[in-house]
Amino acid sequence: MARIIVVTSGKGGVGKTTTSAAVAMGLAKRGHKTAVIDFDVGLRNLDLILGCERRVVYDFVNVINREATLNQALIRDKRCGDLYILPASQTRDKDALTQEGVGRILEELSKDFEYIICDSPAGIERGAHLAMYFADDAFIVTNPEVSSVRDSDRMLGILSSKSRRAELGEEPIKEFLLLTRYSPERVKVGEMLSVDDVQEILSLHLLGVIPESTSVLNASNSGIPVILDEQSNAGQAYSDIVARYLGEDKPHRFIDAEKKGLFGKLFRSK
Repeated sequence: MARIIVVTSGKGGVGKTTTSAAVAMGLAKRGHKTAVIDFDVGLRNLDLILGCERRVVYDFVNVINREATLNQALIRDKRCGDLYILPASQTRDKDALTQEGVGRILEELSKDFEYIICDSPAGIERGAHLAMYFADDAFIVTNPEVSSVRDSDRMLGILSSKSRRAELGEEPIKEFLLLTRYSPERVKVGEMLSVDDVQEILSLHLLGVIPESTSVLNASNSGIPVILDEQSNAGQAYSDIVARYLGEDKPHRFIDAEKKGLFGKLFRSK
């Protein structure tokens, strides 16, 4: 059976889709057959970040409505044969997703895949609820700012009470914290919450810290998951996150401000 991971947050723009694409690619690159599903019906960004937007013929809603088979809708990544993408629909609304339909698709995918990543829309509307309902693990993505952390805390309450596991009285969803757009320099001058501040509020296992980096935007614009940019801090951070999730012991990086000499001050790292 596959392990189902929901990538979620209470607020938009924190890096959920970037995280979903990077983690899915990271797992697939390590030889784990992985599917990633875009639950953001009506918007659809996952296919852009993965660079397969021109290959979309059928989507998630088509499969739910039995207008296409799962095999017809899944897009195999050209860079990694173990990664498959199920895009969202741009022409339907959130009500097109049904619990029965989502459950059926996840059950079918679980027969062939090791990991299924559900890229959730922000907030607590239907798409977000269905993305997390069937989850085994949850990656809580948050920025180091009060409003983002507060909204993530709200999502934790929903995960613990409205999931299938909660309804059936099973072992709770395993929750992991991913802190994105982190700048130790801004933390130092009090413009941003520290890692310790965020952990004190959310009390979650820290899976990784993604530093503020122009490479994230550059990768997204190029349709390349940032984890493939092995020279960038953000790419390395996502590689560390995948390794930790798979049980490897990796020290946390990019948390403390670097001590830079003259050249470091003149040329900022990527």
